[in-house]
Amino acid sequence: MDAEYRDIELRTLPDTLAVRLVLENRSRATWTPANFSLGWQFFDPETNFFILEGAWTPTRHDVAPGQAAEFEISIPFPPESGGYQIYVSPIEQPAGWAYQRGEHFLRIIAQASDGDVRILEQELATSKKLRMRRLRSALPKFFAAPVRAIVRNHRLIRSMARRDILARYRGSLGDVFWTVLNPLLLMATYFFVFGVVLHSRFSPTDHSSTGFALYFLAGMLPWLAFSEPAGRAPQVVLEHRNFVKKLIFPLETLPVNQVVAGLVTELFAAAVFLAALLVIRGAIPMSVIWLPALLGPQLLFTLGLCWFLAALGVFVRDLGQIMGFLLTLWFFITPICYSEANLPANALVILRKNPMYVLVHGYRAILLEHRAPELLPLVKLWIVALAVFFLGHAWFYKLRKSFADVI
Repeated sequence: MDAEYRDIELRTLPDTLAVRLVLENRSRATWTPANFSLGWQFFDPETNFFILEGAWTPTRHDVAPGQAAEFEISIPFPPESGGYQIYVSPIEQPAGWAYQRGEHFLRIIAQASDGDVRILEQELATSKKLRMRRLRSALPKFFAAPVRAIVRNHRLIRSMARRDILARYRGSLGDVFWTVLNPLLLMATYFFVFGVVLHSRFSPTDHSSTGFALYFLAGMLPWLAFSEPAGRAPQVVLEHRNFVKKLIFPLETLPVNQVVAGLVTELFAAAVFLAALLVIRGAIPMSVIWLPALLGPQLLFTLGLCWFLAALGVFVRDLGQIMGFLLTLWFFITPICYSEANLPANALVILRKNPMYVLVHGYRAILLEHRAPELLPLVKLWIVALAVFFLGHAWFYKLRKSFADVI
């Protein structure tokens, strides 16, 4: 520590804070009026954003190592009432502010209102100490905020997801039945191309079309619930721009609505798939009870990614078109319409890191192969999904304050 603080005295005046303190030179260099000063800066206590910087007060005389210098500074407050965080720190030339180099500084929390200044807190702190404190205080919020947002707004989410599904096909002849028909027609198209035209097969011993259809459709189930909300997420905030500008609205629920709508589509498709499985194979395997273990990370991963894309889409207007291409690429590098046995061994090592690969593999295991999903990939998937879920919400929360300025 280059400077030791002693005899700190604070006095409040109208719109002003008077600070008197003594600094002992603990360095090996002599302080001079040309190279050593005491300065102050204002920061927002909530966000820690810089507000303003005041005049520097140089030492009155040379201060040799082991000697002390007394400083008296007057800190005028901004005219706006509110809470302020003040850093009082030495400044050494040419190194700059001591607190930015990890040295101790005087931190003051004060409240200003109609000319009255009130000191709430004072301490000798370091930047590292404050960072660790902010991290400890932010961690509970980091983990609780997304869960709290979903639980608190579950009725709104349910209502908006229902309205989204119904409004999508309102006025059409098929009405809400397009929720089932759309994924079925998409599945039928891919099945015709790869199963009938290209004669793709998943098993070297089973060359039947029904065998290919079941494996293909089992792989499509998680993809349907993922690709639909991920493709729409970049535009969701822009589509509801009135909520951003005019209403106090929980914007973080908008991507949740789309994920719930995608889940409903998957559940309809899964019901049709299980009915087909019962007709073709005569039974539904008991291993289907593992489905919630796959749905959990699937929903967490999808929602976290949608939060990330929804926030980024406000600033990058081309993100919707970019995601359309990336989702097409993602679909074809995931072994949904072809067997993973057709992939080169080197590529398979990389592609197995794909969360959708683990989900597709797991769906086929529980629905068609009468076994539980592989444990280690499933555990890794849960870890990745939870990380994406919490980080995606934190990203959305951080950027949402700027939505109104951009939109």
